This record gives sequence, C-alpha cells and structure tokens, in this order.
Amino acid sequence: MTVVLGCIADDYTGASDLANTLTKNGLRTVQTVGIPDPALHLPDVDAVVVALKIRSIPASEAIAAAMAADIWLRRHGAYHVLYKICSTFDSTAAGNIGPVTEALIGSDMQTAVLVTPAFPETRRTVYLGHLFVGDQPLNESPLKDHPLNPMHDANLVRVMQAQSRGPVGLVELPTVAKGPGAVREKLMALRGRGVTIAIADAVFERDLEILGEVALENSVSTGASGLGLGLARALVRSGQLPKPKDAQAEVAGAIGGLAAVIAGSCSAMTLKQLAFAEKSMPVLRLDPERLLAGPEEVAAAIAWAGDRIHEGPIVIAASAEPETVARLQSRYGREASGHGIEAATSTIAGELVARGVRRLVIAGGETSGAAVDRLAIPAFLIGPEIAPGVPVLKSIGNKQGDMLLALKSGNFGGEDFFPAALAMMR
Repeated sequence: MTVVLGCIADDYTGASDLANTLTKNGLRTVQTVGIPDPALHLPDVDAVVVALKIRSIPASEAIAAAMAADIWLRRHGAYHVLYKICSTFDSTAAGNIGPVTEALIGSDMQTAVLVTPAFPETRRTVYLGHLFVGDQPLNESPLKDHPLNPMHDANLVRVMQAQSRGPVGLVELPTVAKGPGAVREKLMALRGRGVTIAIADAVFERDLEILGEVALENSVSTGASGLGLGLARALVRSGQLPKPKDAQAEVAGAIGGLAAVIAGSCSAMTLKQLAFAEKSMPVLRLDPERLLAGPEEVAAAIAWAGDRIHEGPIVIAASAEPETVARLQSRYGREASGHGIEAATSTIAGELVARGVRRLVIAGGETSGAAVDRLAIPAFLIGPEIAPGVPVLKSIGNKQGDMLLALKSGNFGGEDFFPAALAMMR
C-alpha cells in the first residue's frame, strides 16, 4: 500500500472526523487504530489516518507514539503528514500539541509550520490568533469545560507558546486573504526570525483552501479537520491522485445484529441528545460515582441491557452534568475519575458486543477510544456522513466480524443524533 497523505490523530473520534472530511473531499481514506499489524490487509487508498490516544498522556509518551506513526506513514509513501488535533485545541499549558508538533518538524524546515484548529463547518474559526466557537471566544463558550483538558484561554499563540520551546508566530487573516503567495512570504519571514510554528487565522473555507495549498508544500502541518479539508482539495487540484468513482467506501449491507448506544461524554450537546433519545428508546443513566466505587453498577447495566437488547436499540450513559463531574474530580482526581469511567463503559461495550451487538454508537472521545481498544478493532472503512464530522464506520479485521460504528465527539451532531445514526446503520 502506498499513500499520498498521512495523518496522525490525537484521539479516535477526531480521527473519524478527519477521515470523513478527507473522504467527502475526494480522497479514498482508511482509518487505522494505531500502527497496523503487517498482516492486516488494507485497501488501496490516498490517505491513512492513524488514530492514537495521545491527547491527555505525558508529552514524552505522546511524542514517541506520534513519531512511530510518522515513520510508518512515510515508509508507505506519505510525503506530507497532518497532526490532527481537536478543533477546540483541547490542551493545557503542559499539553501535547506543541511538543508533538515540534518533534514532527525536526530540524530541516525552510519555513514555519502552519497550525490552525479552524473548521468553519462546525463554527470553529480563528481570528487574530484567537479561537472562536460561533460568535464566542473559546474561553467564554460552553466548550471550555472539557473534563480532562479545560481551555480557559482563546489566545492560541499564547497557549501554543506555553507548550513550545521555540517562538510561536501568527499568520493574520489579511495575509491569508491575499492568497498562497502572501502566506508563503509570511512563513519564510517568520522562519528567518527563528519561528518554527505559526498559528494561522481562518474564518471561511476559502481560507482553509489557501492554507492547505501552502501547508502541502511542507512535510508536516498541525490542525483540525478544517486543515484536512484544505489539504484534500489541494491534492485533488494538483492532479496527483487517481480518480475513483466514489471516494466513499461501500459500508452498507446486511451487517445484522443488535444495536446500542454508549455515551460517556458530559458535553451539553450529548446531554441534550440523551434527553431526545429517551422519547423513543430505553435509556439507562448510570451513576458515575457508583461506577467508580466498584463493579456493581457495571454488572447492573449489563443485566439491564440483557433484558431489553433483543427488543430494539438501547442507550447506556455515564454522562453527567458539569457539577457532578467537578465533584467526582475533587474526590477521586481528574485522571482517576476519567479513566475509571472509561474502563467501565468499555467493559459494557465489550459485553454488549459479546451478546450480539454489531451496530454501536459511542459518544465521547475518551469513551470511544477505550471501547475501540477493548473491542480490538484494527481499522475502519469510511462510510456516509451522519452529521458533520461523524461518518458511519465499517470495521476491518476485527475478530467479532463486521461491525458498523459511529464515534461521536461530545459536541457533534444535533439533538436527534442517536436515532438518526442508528437509522443510517441498518
């Protein structure tokens, strides 16, 4: 297998978000979970998205995992690698976006490397280096309160500088608006002043197309799926790719099996989606504190599911209001409480699949990562889009046989996402 574009995603839902964007914009794409086993047969594609779980781990571990993925991708032909991060730039001052980006850059860059989490389709824009969610600065929006990586500063130059060894620059919107030539000149000028990383403004899709064209001329970039859009469109325009009839994989068909939803995200949108789902299907709301206290809550959830799963889709949720999350973190610690709930929901996912579930919707980045690891799914084909950033995924090479999944970042999708996703996975 030889690919043109390589991607390293810092979590699993972000990986499927990016794979979905690349596919929609004309690239045949496969998502792998970690570096694939050599025995795994992957289809011929233009892009590979390697999904890792490196957003919230120590920086040294994140760098090691990302560099191993980078080596694998370049051995398979990728001449540009995108480090895919969250469109809300989820990372603390001790976070991993800066260290991983600097490690991927190496020492031979002629220009500063572009970094932008902008994705106007999902209302994430960057102006004068500040990240906005809709018309609100990130630090004033509901998205600031991620359980593991809260974001209380919208100034991305300042956030990135706190994580990086070298100086961080800015490519302002007026420069981007002038086109690729102006962006190239700015990046060269920044590099001449010792800058290796440059936050780039982007408000409209045309800004992303300009940034994608310039970024593709370098060997690495960092951004959300919006930058992936720019890279994909630049590749298609370049004529370097074959012209398949349809970049989207054929994932429909008679998968059969039972259906379920597992939610671990505590985002405001996921909470609304759970309330909407209660109108049409059984929903079990787990007690997060009891989940952390022992195995009884997990056993009760599995028994509850066993009584209902054959009658139609069910929902099991460990999602909680922000006040509850804060109380748990205060009592058990931020990392311990998060990992405990991930372990519980992944156990439930494994038990549901063992009982015949083959269509599974998972809400929450950490929840999705833990569940996919538990199920030992090595890769996915990318199917039709359920909602912006969330495609139907068809498993490749897992021991349970073919499955359809949807891995949803907490804030993605409308209120009717869960029934809508299940309807597309029939």
